Amino acid sequence: MKKKKKVNAAILIIGNEILSGRTKDKNIAFISNWLNLNCGITVLEVRIIPDVEKTIVETVKILSKKFDYVFTTGGIGPTHDDITAQSIAKAFKVKYEYQKEAYKILERYYGKKFFNEGRKKMSKMPKNSKLIYNPSSAAPGFMIKNVLSLPGVPSILNSMIENCKPYLVKGSKIYSKTLNVFTVESTISKELDSLQRKFLKTVDIGSYPFFRLGKVGVSIVTRSTSIKQLSKVRKDLIKIAKSKKIKILKL
Repeated sequence: MKKKKKVNAAILIIGNEILSGRTKDKNIAFISNWLNLNCGITVLEVRIIPDVEKTIVETVKILSKKFDYVFTTGGIGPTHDDITAQSIAKAFKVKYEYQKEAYKILERYYGKKFFNEGRKKMSKMPKNSKLIYNPSSAAPGFMIKNVLSLPGVPSILNSMIENCKPYLVKGSKIYSKTLNVFTVESTISKELDSLQRKFLKTVDIGSYPFFRLGKVGVSIVTRSTSIKQLSKVRKDLIKIAKSKKIKILKL
């Protein structure tokens, strides 16, 4: 049997609050497990550094050359000490600027009246970055070269992690599809349980709550090595949504 390509990654946790002990990190275990189980990617190194531009720049340079992928968490929010995006731009010697699609997403989410400078800042990132969509609080993460930058808040990061998949070369191919619906998990929990039992051997079904556009919703994530099986599950999910008159969110 031909050996599958080995793919590795590093995790870079950025934030003074982690180093001070004020905040306990929950992202390392989550990202490591997700990469290993869902993507066949092995995490070989983890670093925790402060919100210091020079340190971020130097560390990103080192890790991006050493590993296939680098996942950063923290420092992409609206405040003055959120400097991850501009530091990564400096590391790769590209402009730090407003990303048009990210700007539109945030402007639509907050509304022009409440779209202040701090919120606009969350749409600034290294030039030519690809967006990592955020179903929880709208503000996207980004990817440039082999660096994927995510927020530090665990619940938001968890809801976004599936949107990293399109950018990753996996060690073992597992396909994934997501259906976002405006409802609460308890409304569809029974149906999802039945659907999981039906496709127990071929498809893994997960549900992840989010809050967007002033409404509560659920991202239904399906994973399988078979695209055909995923299509069957998606059709069943759409039928469930329609039968319960649940609105499907189109990104």
